[in-house]
This record gives sequence, structure tokens and C-alpha cells, in this order.
Amino acid sequence: MASVTLSQFRNQQSDYIAVAQREPVEITSRGVGRRAVVVSPEFFDRALQALEDRADVRGAAEARNEKGRVSHEELMRELGL
Repeated sequence: MASVTLSQFRNQQSDYIAVAQREPVEITSRGVGRRAVVVSPEFFDRALQALEDRADVRGAAEARNEKGRVSHEELMRELGL
């Protein structure tokens, strides 16, 4: 991951945005440390999808562990199908 100061990023935004198409760019600030990370749209989309997938897996696991589950037949009957 590339790392630049906030002032470097401000002075060369287009260069660092080009770098972010290949790898994340960490933006740091004196006294504060890490302020932001710039990534490509593709990287962002993949990360967001991975988080959503993880939440879906966690939700499914929780649903499987719930008591009082309804069978497929009961659900179909309740929905009138």
C-alpha cells in the first residue's frame, strides 16, 4: 500500500488517484496518523460485496440456530402456495 501525507496528496492528486487504480493509497496527517485510504472503484465494489456476503452468511447462520423454525411445507401453506 502506498502512503503519502495529506499535503503530498493535495499537491499531486491526479498522480495518487492513478496509483490507487493499482493499489490502495493511505493518506496520513502529522499528529493524527492515518486519515483516509483511496482505492479504485473496482476495489471498493469488491470490498463492499465481500462485506455484504459476510453479513448474509452470518444472518443465515443465525437463522439456522433460531428455535421455532418453520418447515418448508408450513411456509408454503402459510403463503398459500
